[in-house]
Amino acid sequence: MTSNTGLRRKAWRSSALTVLQSQGENLFRLVSNLVLTRLLVPEAFGLMAIVQVFIAGLIMFSDLGIRGSIVQNRRGDEPDFLNTAWTMQIIRGFLLWIGACLLSFPAAAIYDEPLLLQLLPVAGLTLIVTGFQTTNSYSAIRNLELGRVTVVELTAQVLGLVLIGILAWALRSVWALAIGTVLAASLKVLLMHIFLTGIRNRFRLDRGSVSEIFRFGKYIFFTSLAAFLIRQSDRAILGAFLPLETFGVYNIGWVLASVPSLVAVALGEKVMFPLYRLRHPLDDIGNRRKIFAARRVVVAVLLLVSLFFAVFGIPAVEVLYDDRYILAGPIVVLMASALVPQIVTQGAIRAAVAKGDSRSFFIMMTSTSLLQVVLVYFGARELGIFGAILGVGAATILTYPLLALILRRYKSWDMWGDLTLFSLGAAAHFGACWWYREEILQLLP
Repeated sequence: MTSNTGLRRKAWRSSALTVLQSQGENLFRLVSNLVLTRLLVPEAFGLMAIVQVFIAGLIMFSDLGIRGSIVQNRRGDEPDFLNTAWTMQIIRGFLLWIGACLLSFPAAAIYDEPLLLQLLPVAGLTLIVTGFQTTNSYSAIRNLELGRVTVVELTAQVLGLVLIGILAWALRSVWALAIGTVLAASLKVLLMHIFLTGIRNRFRLDRGSVSEIFRFGKYIFFTSLAAFLIRQSDRAILGAFLPLETFGVYNIGWVLASVPSLVAVALGEKVMFPLYRLRHPLDDIGNRRKIFAARRVVVAVLLLVSLFFAVFGIPAVEVLYDDRYILAGPIVVLMASALVPQIVTQGAIRAAVAKGDSRSFFIMMTSTSLLQVVLVYFGARELGIFGAILGVGAATILTYPLLALILRRYKSWDMWGDLTLFSLGAAAHFGACWWYREEILQLLP
């Protein structure tokens, strides 16, 4: 068993590396956006955002819980188990690409964009490519050893963004984004196979391993569907309400505002999940105190980062982007504020999953996602972008009692920490919204 001091060191190092990777990726993405917005029209970003919604939906609709199984399962270090997971992942990738091809027809009809008939199958090739990703990246998460993974992923992203930039300069169309995404994914998979340590994956289907992965993944499948709705429902719905140009601007604002929330998601998956597995609050009061303290520090820092975006989002957009993207400023402010509840609660439900309770995870995510879809739809219909963004924040707040009920069973509910951090974060972000109230009101129809 890992010593307390050693585990604490690994947890903090993994947290630092996860934040470094997430912030590095966001910085590179920002630089890339600044370049691409000068080479491509807003409609290109709108089209690609629609494509990404469908691809993300396919990935999450068919999640078998492979990564979670490797992190959580007692056999997660056995070659037979890992190779079976890898083989299942590859099969899934080919099936998903077929799904992307089939979905291109209804997508083109729903959004009245014939180009989606070609874009979805081409961009969907990333589904096949990522199916070949080595399981060594998941093993690194299981063992809280993220150093090499971080270096490889950041390197792959930089090289991938350079490729996309070159294609955008040469093609000056949305095809640069579609083709570049496939090439970037291929490069990442190749670098991971070359540089990550661990087993060399081979094709294998062990019946016992398949059974264990499906047993764990039966609720993860539905949970991932719910996660898709939580992360993508605003864009999926607004894409049908807004002109393509405005939707492209919305996507730019969303990318900027969601930085702290995405870091919180990464920390939940790569640090909190394996940490709960090794030192669960249910097992020892000392574990509880240490994990609560660590979560409070991380959430407080992420709320400060979010507040930075809320305060400086509008002037930053005015300086960095041209007038076509000016509406992204108030979107950043309002979205950063709406994501405060998600930042506070992100990762906590992993306490249940670490004990093998994927059912509670499913119930929590499904409840939040269904409520969010309803709130975002009616918010968008009545109040446009303004209403859709409010729906995102309201859903997490309204389902918090259910989260607390689940976490209490595992002695993982930090009531006072959550209440204090949410109150301070919400008050500070409300101040930013009030300061920029005139700009935010432009988001109303």
